[in-house]
Amino acid sequence: MEFKDYYQTLGLPKTATGKEIKQAFRKLARKYHPDVNPGDKTAESRFKEINEAYEVLADPEKRRKYDELGANWRQYEQAQQAGQSPFGDIRWSTGGPASGGFRAVDEEQLRSMFGDANPFSDFFQAFFGGAQSTERRGRSPRGARARAGRDVENEIELSLEDAMHGATRRLAIKQEGHARTVDVRIPAGVGDGSRVRVPGEGEHGAAGGRPGDLYLRVRLAPHPRFERRGRDLHTQVRVPVTTAVLGGEAEVETLGGRPLRLRVPALTQNGQVFRLKGHGMPALGKPNERGDLYAAVVVEMPRRLTPEQRRHYEELAKLA
Repeated sequence: MEFKDYYQTLGLPKTATGKEIKQAFRKLARKYHPDVNPGDKTAESRFKEINEAYEVLADPEKRRKYDELGANWRQYEQAQQAGQSPFGDIRWSTGGPASGGFRAVDEEQLRSMFGDANPFSDFFQAFFGGAQSTERRGRSPRGARARAGRDVENEIELSLEDAMHGATRRLAIKQEGHARTVDVRIPAGVGDGSRVRVPGEGEHGAAGGRPGDLYLRVRLAPHPRFERRGRDLHTQVRVPVTTAVLGGEAEVETLGGRPLRLRVPALTQNGQVFRLKGHGMPALGKPNERGDLYAAVVVEMPRRLTPEQRRHYEELAKLA
């Protein structure tokens, strides 16, 4: 079992605050994201390491366990090789009193102590995935070993509208020659690369073991009119040259469907950007917290002129 220094993975000291951990994760995730490095297996591996480190250090309870157990990882490894319990006085029990100086715990108690997280590396599985890596083992009534099913990860493509409002998707899942459908609720505010967990929809367990989970990795499809940057949206608004010079109003499309009226001041320049507060993307899990919409002005020149219009422009040119 290889030791994982999650602090080193994120380039942080052990005294790092939650805010510093999040900032380091975002910076590294942007750098090594598979979409930014297509076909680069090294970047993909690095991206997985960064996600694993963040999943532990961003969770106060997991971070506490990691800080306590991480320093004793060699003792854990040696105990495993000797066939002993790496957790000291904890052994499996299917019921009955404790014996031999050991304290018996059942599976639910063990999960409550060590969590029920999705595993990545062997080190992560050993400390956060249950008693025996991802295969949390007990005994079935017939004496066979119960083994949990593996987690499954698939990609799902969403439109920007679905990411803003949330969506329900019906997925067809095929396993061991059988097919079934499952309805999945995608929460509002998901971003490109977000992972949506669907409990119990992974591979089936063996001998009565619990099923694994399904993880959906979100990929956002490009939008013809809007670009997402974090929680903010960026678009363009077309303005006639007369409105740009004299001032007036323009209609701005929104991702929500209802257009907004934008007051355009006189002498607005081509490319000038206006901020429409609160009309961006919602925060994940906080639908009332929204980013902003930024509209860049595109001044539209006339494609043809009537004789009278040309005369006015010529007169204007004499005044310039």
